[in-house]
Amino acid sequence: MKKALIFDLDGTLLDTLDDLTASVNVALGATGLPLRSRQEVRSFLGNGVRYLMECAVPEQTDADTFEKAFASFRAHYVEHSLDATRPYDGLMEVLAHFKSQEVPMAIVSNKLHEAVVQLHRRFFGQYVDVAVGESPAVRRKPAPDTVLLALKRLGMTPDEAIYVGDSEVDMLTAQNAGLPCISVLWGFRDKDFLEARGAQCMVSEPAQLPEAYEQMCKS
Repeated sequence: MKKALIFDLDGTLLDTLDDLTASVNVALGATGLPLRSRQEVRSFLGNGVRYLMECAVPEQTDADTFEKAFASFRAHYVEHSLDATRPYDGLMEVLAHFKSQEVPMAIVSNKLHEAVVQLHRRFFGQYVDVAVGESPAVRRKPAPDTVLLALKRLGMTPDEAIYVGDSEVDMLTAQNAGLPCISVLWGFRDKDFLEARGAQCMVSEPAQLPEAYEQMCKS
């Protein structure tokens, strides 16, 4: 039986790290706070942009300064979110393969729903059927809401799907939704980090996804 694939977005399908790092540091600089390295920003990702900025500012930052930094981040990122963002190398070919095999696919993300829809249309509309982001009615991951809504729109159930993501948040989301998880190693977390948190199936490059998918469909 062909199972649906539910993909995380940032760190799984799209490499957004450079644009996020640039916006974080513009915001920190504008509020007189110390800048962060690319690697530091990478470690903060996975729980949405507010959490990203909460991690990026110094621990004792007051609420007013934080809100100014967060507003600056959002304003810059809206204008520059696609400066360097692109699909990971080899990913589009893999999506084309799954599409040719008539595998239902969806994207779920902690980005705001409107942004997820725009990115879906820009990069993946020809391959991926559904895209769901955070909204007032849909809780952010690791709550299962985005996954369950995506499956409902695909006309499928959790036992008919496999989750693909790059972080511990994705692993927990898959668990909460009742899906097995393929963890990718080209995103925002390293192999040792994911293994320590119980990752069972990991792939190091997009070309390995079809084989991992087939193995999970048989299990």
